[in-house]
Amino acid sequence: MKSELIVDQNPKSPISEAIKNIRTNLQFSSVDGDVKNILVTSSTAGEGKSFISSNLAVAFAKLGYKVLIVDSDLRLGRLHKVFNVSNEEGLSNLLLTDVSKKYNSFIKKTDIENVSILTRGVVPPNPSELLASDKNKQLVKLLSKKYDYVIWDGVPIMGLTDSRIMADLVDKIVIVSAYKMTPLELLKSTNGALDNFKNKIAGVVLNGVPMKGNHYYYYSKKYMN
Repeated sequence: MKSELIVDQNPKSPISEAIKNIRTNLQFSSVDGDVKNILVTSSTAGEGKSFISSNLAVAFAKLGYKVLIVDSDLRLGRLHKVFNVSNEEGLSNLLLTDVSKKYNSFIKKTDIENVSILTRGVVPPNPSELLASDKNKQLVKLLSKKYDYVIWDGVPIMGLTDSRIMADLVDKIVIVSAYKMTPLELLKSTNGALDNFKNKIAGVVLNGVPMKGNHYYYYSKKYMN
């Protein structure tokens, strides 16, 4: 299977350069404090949020930062496939244990230097309740102390509360939309669903825009006005 980790496989490609621009924008997106926890979400499924979150993690790691990517899509998360690691135990399993004592044992190394991963784990019957738990809040604080950046790959916003729960715990939010797929009204609805977190929205990634026969990924805040 062809790797989705373009920033690692082809670091000079237009896509990689666009991801690096997202990285830079995030680094300068807060004047009030460090940006450590970043939630990547979308309006609906299939807009490319896992592709963006994975490559964003690699982009930060390429600068020497210690990065953890967490699959907080406890329903359909697929980051274990992107990074080719086991998903036998992950975030859902960890949140049923003593988080402070056990969290290190659930984190796996990847083939990318400086990138570790906490996979989804088994699909639980109560994803929203797990993410809203005190244990998850504790985990966010623990991971913030251990890693330079923690990238949270969340569920789509519309129809589910999971990413809105995570939005309350992170420093910045990136919304991924797809070229000629995501209706503007839906994107506005996503923005409205995150109304309580407007100060955390760093911007929108417009995914899959054709350019000279290739695809690139454009970072913009224009839809958030």
